[in-house]
Amino acid sequence: MMTSTITYDFSYTGYALRIKEMSKIARFILTDQSFDVVNELGSGKTTTAQRSLSEIKKRLDVLTEKQRIILLDGDLISQKQIVFLAICKLHYFMRDFTIEVLREKYLVFDVQFTEGEFISFVRRKREIHQNLDEKSDTAIYKIRKVTFQILEEAGIIDSVKDKNIQPQILDNQVIEAIVEDDPEWLKIFLMSDSDIIDSIKDKWKI
Repeated sequence: MMTSTITYDFSYTGYALRIKEMSKIARFILTDQSFDVVNELGSGKTTTAQRSLSEIKKRLDVLTEKQRIILLDGDLISQKQIVFLAICKLHYFMRDFTIEVLREKYLVFDVQFTEGEFISFVRRKREIHQNLDEKSDTAIYKIRKVTFQILEEAGIIDSVKDKNIQPQILDNQVIEAIVEDDPEWLKIFLMSDSDIIDSIKDKWKI
């Protein structure tokens, strides 16, 4: 089940959604194919390639077998959703912001958020997450920038500029793969508690 964590991991700021690259490298890794890591991931830079590969492997490790299959063979929207799921599983800051701010607003039909709401969220979390409290203003700026970028690339918001929260339409295959894992993860796609319960009933024919 989803649990709280003491330390936020912000390594996603070095590797955003990058869905096409993520899907491509995932296929290499999951099918045990060899590939040129430096050129595929680092544009010729070894350090960049190693950092990117490490992040991709961490994302793949938190996905179930069904979720990995969707990442490899699903349509583009489903692939985006699975990569966003992996990021939220790994990086609880992204999970918490999506559920505690975006989902809460969306469920009361308030579909636009502001940078001020992000700052307020960071202030609240700084009180309980020491590594966030230690972040400089420059680091917080980068976290904010990449967080918004990922939300846009995943289709959770329409754009970094306008920040309108978008309705989420999940394929039945994606819903099933999440419900089998932990239905609580449907919250990152802004689903209400009642809709989550219905999804569980549909899956298990309750």
